[in-house]
Amino acid sequence: MSVEHFRGFSKKTFAFLAGIEKNNNKDWFDASRDIYDQEIVAPAKAFVTDIGEFFRLLSPGIRTAPKFNETLMRMNNDMRFSKGNPYRPYFLIHFGRFKLDSEFYIFLDKKGIDIGLFLNKSKGEEFYFRQNMETKREFMTEIFDRCGISGKFSLMKLDKMPEMMHQKFIPRKHYDDLLKLKFALIEKHYPLTSRITTSASLVTEAIKIFSRLYPVYCFSVSDKPEKLISDFENKLGIPE
Repeated sequence: MSVEHFRGFSKKTFAFLAGIEKNNNKDWFDASRDIYDQEIVAPAKAFVTDIGEFFRLLSPGIRTAPKFNETLMRMNNDMRFSKGNPYRPYFLIHFGRFKLDSEFYIFLDKKGIDIGLFLNKSKGEEFYFRQNMETKREFMTEIFDRCGISGKFSLMKLDKMPEMMHQKFIPRKHYDDLLKLKFALIEKHYPLTSRITTSASLVTEAIKIFSRLYPVYCFSVSDKPEKLISDFENKLGIPE
């Protein structure tokens, strides 16, 4: 069976996301299901398939199967635990090791696409980012600078929905703000006017962004991130 490669999302993708925000009900969703399947789910699965080799090269523990509950999040809310609208007005593609892990993501809504890194700064087993922030401040800010993140990404606070903290995140200046957050997003936004949002080159762009963010991700998955970062730089080089 031939593999369908990612050809880009379409204008219909974002029209659907704008539509579900205005018409957040089962009747509208069911009537638009073909668009959802063809313009969102199918290209999302193709995107995951195409970028999977990159993540397997970075870390075999990151999930790369193009499936719901692994790399794709369903749009429907679980009404047993939430009140209000039955559907989320966005679609999320994410790459992590397990639920609530720090992870890389592609976020689509009516405004465009965000590419970034979700950081779970909780305390507990398998969560290392907070303790590394507290004990490796100088090394971490050095990595932010070395990967060209300073001033080129936004820092968002994540509660139920993202909230802007710093549109231009400067780690040495905003380090303490990041330290205070339980859940944080470091991301770049691509508006609908950007050709990236409807182009097959989204895969290449995402790889560039994720390559910059991977050394930061290393602080979230190990109490010895120095080795992971060194291995990454020896394998792929310092992101340009």
